[in-house]
Amino acid sequence: MDKTISLGSVKGIITPPSSKSYAQRAIALALMAKGRTTLRNIEFCKDTRSALSCIEALGAKVTFVDDSTIVIDGGLNPISDTLFVGESGLATRLFTPIASLNTTPICIKGEGTLLYRPMEMMIEPLRQLGVTIRDGGGFLPIEVQGPIHGGEVEVDGSVSSQFITGLLLALPLAQEDTVLHVSSPVSTPYIDMTIDTAARFGVDIMHNTDDYTEFFIKGNQAYTPADIAIEGDWSGASTILVAGAIAGEVTVRNISTLSKQADTAICRALERAGAGIIIEHDSITVSKRDLQAFEFDATNCPDLFPALAALAAAAEGVSIIRGTERLRHKESDRAETIRHEYEKLGIKVDISEKDIMKIEGGKIMPATTFSHNDHRIAMSLAVSALRCDGEVTIENAECVEKSYPTFFEDLNSIIIQ
Repeated sequence: MDKTISLGSVKGIITPPSSKSYAQRAIALALMAKGRTTLRNIEFCKDTRSALSCIEALGAKVTFVDDSTIVIDGGLNPISDTLFVGESGLATRLFTPIASLNTTPICIKGEGTLLYRPMEMMIEPLRQLGVTIRDGGGFLPIEVQGPIHGGEVEVDGSVSSQFITGLLLALPLAQEDTVLHVSSPVSTPYIDMTIDTAARFGVDIMHNTDDYTEFFIKGNQAYTPADIAIEGDWSGASTILVAGAIAGEVTVRNISTLSKQADTAICRALERAGAGIIIEHDSITVSKRDLQAFEFDATNCPDLFPALAALAAAAEGVSIIRGTERLRHKESDRAETIRHEYEKLGIKVDISEKDIMKIEGGKIMPATTFSHNDHRIAMSLAVSALRCDGEVTIENAECVEKSYPTFFEDLNSIIIQ
């Protein structure tokens, strides 16, 4: 599917989808909590559906109450020897340790770009915890056979926090206590989300709050069912907020700056660029002003890079965004993809320096662009297209279904031609 967007102003109110990061964590915990959990305000994007498929394979019963509510009858009792995670990196790294709680061999399979994303950080720690593993050289498919034990183990946290999330949620059900040592942790706000969600299901995880390098997980615990409303997604909201900053005024509802989501950091970037911002209890309004180049460290919120690229492209001067090393193994190599696609639009992007992206703001030129099957790239290009005197076409735009299926409908609803 191709989408074509041209010059336009925006004004309106949007409620973004619920956070798929919170949703996937809650879905996993509902599986492990014996009893009935209700999850409300849930968006059934592709990644969320992948998580639901995994828990059904592992023994949960999922009932769809309405278009935003599900009931999950938990209980870890696999009915299949295969988990299909689609293209979800979080589902892969989350459900591999959970599948390892079982004595049944279970194969984790995926598709698309996920097959090229590294999974080797899981292999050795799981083996040290007693899991038998057959892997494809550090890539999917991976077969695991538990049960996972506790003990003391070291994990490389420099690539992603997702596997740490999987361990933190699985290990409370191990028979032994665990001390988890994490080297070079990144995306620590996502770890906060994990600990917060576990607490809502009755399990406390102790950790070093200073640097997230050591965690203590008591074994032989039990999760209790919960009734939870999933909060709005800051990752999806970030691109809509940037649309307000560069093309008019937008209010995004059902998000709070008190959220533990990493991408609340978009507010700091918008402020530094000079956008108008009004923060209320559960909504943010962003309006267009003259934007200036800004500096921002996105190491702990790498999903913001595409939205930040759209913001920097509209700002006068050269913006500096740090953290590009975190972008190599996303749905695409996002640093190179941003450089390649934004240069089609006439925007200079320099990624020659280690861990730094420099973007020189300027006029958006008409072009045909490609999403690289990356949902966040497609959304970024769509927002930047609002500043183009001609037309910008985005090929393979349907990839937004991974996280924000109604993105283009929502964007169209606020465009004033």
